[in-house]
Amino acid sequence: MAGIFKAYDIRGIYGQDLTDEIAYRIGRAFATFLKPRTVVVGRDMRLHSAALFDALTRGLVEQGVHVVDLGLCSTPMSYHANGRLGADGSIMITASHNPPEWNGFKLCRASAVPISGATGIADLERIVREEAFDPPASTPGSIRAHDILPEYVEFVRSQAQLRRRLRVAIDFANAMGILEARALEGLFDEVRLYDQLDGRCPHHEANPLKVETLEALRQTVREQRCDFGVAFDGDADRVGFVDERGEVVPMDLITALIARSMLQRHPGATIFYDLRSSRVVRETILEYGGRPEMSRVGHAFIKAQMREKDAVFAGELSGHYYFRDNFYTESSALAVVHVAHLVAASGQPMSELLRPLRRYWASGEINSRVADVAAVFERLARAYSDGRQHRLDGLTVEYDSWWFNVRASNTEPLVRLNLEATTREEMERRRDEVLALIRSA
Repeated sequence: MAGIFKAYDIRGIYGQDLTDEIAYRIGRAFATFLKPRTVVVGRDMRLHSAALFDALTRGLVEQGVHVVDLGLCSTPMSYHANGRLGADGSIMITASHNPPEWNGFKLCRASAVPISGATGIADLERIVREEAFDPPASTPGSIRAHDILPEYVEFVRSQAQLRRRLRVAIDFANAMGILEARALEGLFDEVRLYDQLDGRCPHHEANPLKVETLEALRQTVREQRCDFGVAFDGDADRVGFVDERGEVVPMDLITALIARSMLQRHPGATIFYDLRSSRVVRETILEYGGRPEMSRVGHAFIKAQMREKDAVFAGELSGHYYFRDNFYTESSALAVVHVAHLVAASGQPMSELLRPLRRYWASGEINSRVADVAAVFERLARAYSDGRQHRLDGLTVEYDSWWFNVRASNTEPLVRLNLEATTREEMERRRDEVLALIRSA
């Protein structure tokens, strides 16, 4: 059980870190902590997700909770069910993009408000470790099935406004994007890759952040003359894109595109972006009349800030795209719909639509193992004291022609650097300069 209670979810290797017995205890702990009457539970295609469902719900039912069984679904569908059905909480059984031997739980309160390490996961760990459960209910709860797919499909399709039919390649990686994309059926001419659910993910890891997993999609887009390509991660709460040339599109540029589409529908709206994102995101939001707001990294922070400011949309560099209309949570299908809307309306290839956004050069996220994270932050703050600094998440330093952010890992003695500049030469020079300071003794 050591180490499975993370900053944003519960996750570990099935049969080793995470067992059916632990899942049963987590079910009891969730009921003890949240005191829910009704909890929505969905699961992904992993070979052990059904066994974890049985164990988890046995614990919930024992505590008197009524379980709404969504069966196989994507994580955005589970969030939608939580809000739409008025549940007191939800649990999605998944390990997201992790390899097939992993599994876990994504946890929410009512209205799909996430439970993070600071807002409940640490409490659940304590309850499980101490077996500090409430007594079993005198009347057990129940389990009833509910198919959320038709409602989710209706929700996504109600927002589709496509002026022409596009040809789109979709790499499902044998994972839950197969169900997420049911909302897209009939909107495009689809070229489908790896579209049979298989918990072994036999073709490649379901992780669009790894460029190597996109090779088949890139080739297919070029060979089949598609307008663009889409790749979902394991539970379909993240989505990556490639343009008509098969070139990978940075995920923050997709945030800028979707922001543009959203502002056409919601003039003057507030839109969040995470602080690792290119400056072009903020510039695009302003250009189209929106109110840009910067967020910390991590879905729990972004969702809370969206609710506070009633933001219509938010995007993260990791490929999470959040929509107010989906209870301030991810909807990868909606992200695809908005990108397709712009491509179809522009009459331009996707690469041309993106060209004005490619104003800067980014380093990508670079990890460095360090002995003292706080000392690294202070060293950088002193070295760049003439820059504009803030500590929303780690340390950000801004200059007119470049900026960087350094954040600490939640789980390891690592710092993560993201840096951007107006030219490639300056980006590389500043990147090497900052890394030397990070890694110096």
